[in-house]
Amino acid sequence: MATCKEKVVDDGYIWKKLRVTATAYNSFPSQTSKIHPGITAWGDSLKPGMKIIAVSKDLIPLGLDYNTQVKIKGDTSIYLVKDKMHSKWKNRIDIYMGEDKEKALNWGRKKISIHYRVKRDSIEMK
Repeated sequence: MATCKEKVVDDGYIWKKLRVTATAYNSFPSQTSKIHPGITAWGDSLKPGMKIIAVSKDLIPLGLDYNTQVKIKGDTSIYLVKDKMHSKWKNRIDIYMGEDKEKALNWGRKKISIHYRVKRDSIEMK
């Protein structure tokens, strides 16, 4: 009987898990910038339909930095970190919901688990 080993590809990244408070936002002047409501803190242009999140600044040193891929539990999409929140917020993400204010209000505020992709440390490599 022949045996078959599954080939595992290690791309040097791992998915870390984190529990955060999640809220939602829209690209309206009252929620972002009065001058440029469709521009993120890192300078990217927002367009409805984009899978974008903003992160509280305390999460950036944990690896949730610019362009980090994020999976939100219960959603099959992959989001990208493209925006930063005001420094008053801690352990929080803000999910971009375009101009759909009702969808953002319905989301509300909740505790969720996320997974985010970071470069594997050299000490974690096998």
